[in-house]
Amino acid sequence: MRFMAFIRNFALMKSISPYPIELLAPARDALVAIEAIKHGADAVYMGAPMFGARAAATNSVDDLARVCDFAHQFDARVYATVNTLVYDHELADCERMIWQLWRAGVDALIVQDMGILRLNLPPIALHASTQCDLRTPDKARFLEAMGFSQLVMARELTLAEIADIRSAVKVPLEAFVHGALCVCYSGRCQMSQAIKGRSANRGECAQMCRLPYDLVDEKGRVLITQKHLLSLCDMNRSAMLRDMIEAGVSSFKIEGRLKDVNYVKNVVAHYRQALDQVIAQSDGRWRRASCGTSDITFEPDVRRSFNRSFTTYFIDRRHPDNGTRMAQIDTPKSMGQQLGPVVHARGNEVVLDTKVKLSNGDGLSYMAPDGQFTGMRVNVAQGNRITLRERTNVGRGTIVYRTYDKAMDDILSRPTATRSIAVDATLRGVGRRLVLTLGDERGCQVTHAIDDVDLQPAKTPQHDRQRDTLAKLGDTIYLLREAQLLSDTFVPASVLTRLRRETVDWLDRTWAMSRKRDRRRQEDVVAPCFATSLTSADNVANHLAAQFYRDHGVTHIEPALECQMAGNGAPLVWADGPTTSTGPIEVMHTRYCLRRQLGACLKTKDAKKLPAHIFLRTGNQLIAVNCDCRNCEMHLTIVS
Repeated sequence: MRFMAFIRNFALMKSISPYPIELLAPARDALVAIEAIKHGADAVYMGAPMFGARAAATNSVDDLARVCDFAHQFDARVYATVNTLVYDHELADCERMIWQLWRAGVDALIVQDMGILRLNLPPIALHASTQCDLRTPDKARFLEAMGFSQLVMARELTLAEIADIRSAVKVPLEAFVHGALCVCYSGRCQMSQAIKGRSANRGECAQMCRLPYDLVDEKGRVLITQKHLLSLCDMNRSAMLRDMIEAGVSSFKIEGRLKDVNYVKNVVAHYRQALDQVIAQSDGRWRRASCGTSDITFEPDVRRSFNRSFTTYFIDRRHPDNGTRMAQIDTPKSMGQQLGPVVHARGNEVVLDTKVKLSNGDGLSYMAPDGQFTGMRVNVAQGNRITLRERTNVGRGTIVYRTYDKAMDDILSRPTATRSIAVDATLRGVGRRLVLTLGDERGCQVTHAIDDVDLQPAKTPQHDRQRDTLAKLGDTIYLLREAQLLSDTFVPASVLTRLRRETVDWLDRTWAMSRKRDRRRQEDVVAPCFATSLTSADNVANHLAAQFYRDHGVTHIEPALECQMAGNGAPLVWADGPTTSTGPIEVMHTRYCLRRQLGACLKTKDAKKLPAHIFLRTGNQLIAVNCDCRNCEMHLTIVS
């Protein structure tokens, strides 16, 4: 069945030509957003002033407007994250902010809370956030029926599962392709809220998955001491882009709204080149989702930016043979680029078996015998022989990683990309009128003329001179491609310069007026919900969300855990379930399995490597690890 869905989808993609493929980049601020566009992003997603799932990455409306003005020149889009849960007393503020975002030019909102759909909204397009926990065709059909223009799928899905969802809906599907991984299904993680009182669904995740834990048995005996047992590797699917497109993905999302500008430059440039290669080999079936060409002045390499080592996660197979591909339990820090083993070490001199070029000032790291990820700084690099700033006790054979790349950082700290729109020019003389037509790759064309110009036959060919004058577009986004000129006519350079400037100005104005803006799709008011009963994991946090679900057939609603624990004083008169949490709290639901990671899968002969009942312990908190072997999933529940 899944194979047939895959084939049907492949045929569908071939019949729609060319289909836009979007590279979607994160931006913590306007500077990062503009650099992401320059380096080849077709769209960026940024935090709004409030209600974004990264509370430390908010942006003013003015900054979002500035990014929109820059991005829209290339028909690139700007998406604002409004993807936290919204409490009743915040709904009015949320509504006012959304109107401000619409007026600023934002192309779409990324939304989790369905209460937003019951606000008085402008006709702005809505995208379903990854926090909506989209894993099934039924959920996808419901979100499409609710008027969402783009659906962000769960990170954990396989190609076959993506193909199933693609066959169920017509709207574009968005999938993460690179960056940090949440161990829990997005939107269902309650560990930060339950233990620290900081809600991941409110943008305040305490990153509990990156902390060290003891693994203990039911008698409290320690099996593993202080390992980062929930810390997943970073995602890297750059080698699987074609497979993902053919499965139904059309928007490729890079994670990292807290990452710095150098990280975003490098990763966006890497995926721009990779996607361009796939598109070029598609026989015209696919195209870029925006316009323009990025001229990048460095060789991108994602290994040289922050990473916790890489995994393709579940995209290529449902049950990985080797669970260690999923997590990096020794450290949550960046592993950087693997260099190779130590051949010799004495004092502050180290020789490595590596072909990687090292630089003075590089930061290196290795796993010490005590389990600590230990750093050292290069003072002088001479080939594979380095002199450190301090003495080291790193042992022979130890694998060394470069976690700070001085040369790459120096490169990325300078301007590294420009983006331009190709424009064709036709110059004509009509009597005493000099006429210039400019047409660009966006499909925009204008014609402008200057009257009363004394056009005389030229004594020498004028082609190169006229082309040079028209090509002086350095203060614009345009780059002259083809030109039909008056080679046998003398045109004063000052007149041609004025004509070029005025025509370019009209081209800018015409594009700004003619660019199409996405609009919100209509909600199907009779479409049934994916379920008739909702639990706290479905994250209903306000009366409008409750009404939304009731409008679509839900009969029982338990409020979000945040409402049960927040203590914000808002009466939950809309709730059908308990309004205060009681008993054990499930804090994570994940496709990652700790037993598989540790080589003790209950379905294998190695199951007895660990006791039947195991627990994570942090401080005074004890968290039960429950394996759902039928679905190959794991549930974590606080028991004390």
